[in-house]
Amino acid sequence: MWRAKATIDFEFADFNKGNYIESVAKKDDSETISKVLYPNDTYVEGKFLRLKQQYFFVSATLQDIIRKYKIKHSSFEQFADKTCIQLNDTHPVVAIPELMRILIDDENLSWDKAWDITSKTFAYTNHTVVPEALEEWSEQIFSNLLPRHLQIIYEINRRFVEKVRQEYTKDEAVIEKLSIISGGKDKRVRMANLAIVGSFAVNGVAALHTNILKKRIFPDFNKIYPKKFINVTNGITPRRWLITANPLLSQLLIERIGFDWAKDLTQIKKIEKFVEDKEFTEQWQKIKFNNKLALIELIEKEHDIKINPESIFDVQIKRFHEYKRQLLNVFHIITLYNRIKHNPKIKMVPRTIIFSGKAAPAYYAAKMVIKLINSVADVVNNDPDVGDKLKVVFLKNYSVSLAEKIIPASDLSEQISMAGLEASGTGNMKFALNGALTIGTMDGANVEIREEVGDENIFIFGLLADEVVKLKSNGYNPREYYEKNSNLKHIVDMIATNFFNPKEFGIFDDMIRGLMNVDYYLLFADYQSYIDTQDKVAKFYTDKYEWTKKSILNVARMAKFSSDRSVKEYAEKIWKVKPVKINRQ
Repeated sequence: MWRAKATIDFEFADFNKGNYIESVAKKDDSETISKVLYPNDTYVEGKFLRLKQQYFFVSATLQDIIRKYKIKHSSFEQFADKTCIQLNDTHPVVAIPELMRILIDDENLSWDKAWDITSKTFAYTNHTVVPEALEEWSEQIFSNLLPRHLQIIYEINRRFVEKVRQEYTKDEAVIEKLSIISGGKDKRVRMANLAIVGSFAVNGVAALHTNILKKRIFPDFNKIYPKKFINVTNGITPRRWLITANPLLSQLLIERIGFDWAKDLTQIKKIEKFVEDKEFTEQWQKIKFNNKLALIELIEKEHDIKINPESIFDVQIKRFHEYKRQLLNVFHIITLYNRIKHNPKIKMVPRTIIFSGKAAPAYYAAKMVIKLINSVADVVNNDPDVGDKLKVVFLKNYSVSLAEKIIPASDLSEQISMAGLEASGTGNMKFALNGALTIGTMDGANVEIREEVGDENIFIFGLLADEVVKLKSNGYNPREYYEKNSNLKHIVDMIATNFFNPKEFGIFDDMIRGLMNVDYYLLFADYQSYIDTQDKVAKFYTDKYEWTKKSILNVARMAKFSSDRSVKEYAEKIWKVKPVKINRQ
């Protein structure tokens, strides 16, 4: 929405002195703020730019909100009644001290009045429990870039800590965890703590996720503010993810049940009555096949790989992060490959395993998983023993537009994060709405998808969130799993001994060391359960009628995951606004 533009495009004096680069340097420096979002923040310069960006966007937005508010209001008495700002994770949380600064410094309000308005204006949505999302900023960077905001944060924290001591606990260990400013030599500003203290509502985005926030991540905050924490499960829009992305399936639904489901997804349940209808199921299968042919055309054009349209299209498309466990999917690929090499004449259900997604600029471990996928694909796709039984595809330049082509063609949706770390997921919803069956852990919204579609229409494997915590607390030893499981051992050894990259010796050494010594995301622990469940998937896929029946039921039972329901819940639970009827005459 906002773009940084230099007030002076060109320094003529510098140019005349022969400083040609310097003459445009200020312009370039100013406009860098909005050129590339989420710069690499491994370096100090990147951290400064990232905080600059966050401040730039929230400040511009707040100024615009206040400008509009002042058109009809001469005081700030009604500001919190007329305005609600939803903080989307911790990245825009600097908006809290910025609004305080505007109200105190620019509008001359008292601290108490400014805080009353601010704390009634903001609501905070937590989207993930992984550490990088619970953002913390070095006090030094904050003081250099935003000294006034740091002053305000310190005062917010002083008053909050004083209240905690009076009303909740005098235990300094607990107070340190609750404090917005971390203790110790290298003090840090904890943006999640600031968001909780400065907001009137805090919500998770799936039932399991909200429960983890309340019980494991912010238990003391939940005790201090028992009514502040609520849940609003994420949703997706059927207009984009079914009507636009899958016009063939949309047309079939319109022909059979009309068009009301497009604005009221509860109506889509009406297709359940066709689940035993032979003509309907055959049309359903034909649509999936045609969507697969369209994706094959794209793959063959972009990647020159021949794909078997009768194969299971087994798809994992999402941001690359170790907790999402794309690496576990690679273990399955190598398992299948080893079966074929052991017996080249093996009868097996053919698979096309498709990946797409991006890693953060400095996320070396995630980038190495992408590298491994491509190395494995080079071996598998060019082995004559494999033929069309197994193909591996990494589709480059992942985007929403690409996802719209992949999802309608998918048979199996990989949602295999370590339980307890995926806040919700929306890819899982998009796939199910397009008739793909899910293989996944009991994580994020998978839990609620299972409740909606039925246990028999989803493939669940692996440790539960509580079991993950218990296993880790008891002292998880990945080497035990490695030594006891010969298939797993063979896979790890193949990667470690450069089977898939003979010309790049030792390139995956760090990955193997991490797995053997730590395996933080429990790939070894969940490996056998995942493989057993994948074998179950293959067996079910051979019965086209039963598979199609499950596919239809997944689509029919997706109503809960409409963004219309999500927005309605935000409106009712948090924003306290009512719908306005539009006169269409």
